[in-house]
Amino acid sequence: MIKAEHLTKKYGSFIAVDDLSLRVENELFVFLGVNGAGKTTTIKMMNGLLRPGRGKVWIHGIDIQENPVKAKRMTGLVPEEPFLYEKLKTHEFIRFLADIYKIPPTLAKRRMDQLFDIFELAEHADALIDELSHGTRRKVALVGALIHDPEVLFLDEPTIGLDPESVRTFKTLLDGLIKQGKTIFMSTHILELAEKMCHRIGIIHQGKLHKVATLQQLKTESGYNDLENIFLNIIGSKNDSSLQSFLQGNAGT
Repeated sequence: MIKAEHLTKKYGSFIAVDDLSLRVENELFVFLGVNGAGKTTTIKMMNGLLRPGRGKVWIHGIDIQENPVKAKRMTGLVPEEPFLYEKLKTHEFIRFLADIYKIPPTLAKRRMDQLFDIFELAEHADALIDELSHGTRRKVALVGALIHDPEVLFLDEPTIGLDPESVRTFKTLLDGLIKQGKTIFMSTHILELAEKMCHRIGIIHQGKLHKVATLQQLKTESGYNDLENIFLNIIGSKNDSSLQSFLQGNAGT
């Protein structure tokens, strides 16, 4: 369970996140917003990587600022730009993370082997991380976030660089984790993915959490039948009129 109350973060006079309160539990919660809306800043505050100017976050009732080690043992994180130790081999990096979480070696190996199988990483187990492709590194980051079987999983644009087969595997895995009672908080720009997988959706714009609802509730309230139009309507996108003006102007040249 994730509980956030009045999260606020400023950079000088710029308000990146503005008084955000939210509760997420035993569901796949999709966090939507344009670039710069405050998604990554929110995720960093929820993980204790960034101290809020105001507000608090609890993970299963544990204050992440007051007891960060205990709270972080219950969470897994795949940031938008994962940090990996590039001079380690893939299996060394995952074993290193397992040691940090104090997972017994036998259990760690079993989980690693299973996850390597799922993400087709076995053939890369002895490769140095700096030799891996972007998509393969993303898979390594996913394994690293899952190795300790966290109760809460934070995913910031997790499918960037993944091929279609890996995305399908990823979706199946998330479905299974939700059925196990896990809580997943995911930001994505892929609205089709959000539409197919989400239990609820939160839409953040200019630092403000504008809407939290199920997809069906959003469809009923907005009158639209697809998430793209729902999202653009909520944030008040002006791109369509600008695009039409541009195309009409080019048509006469």
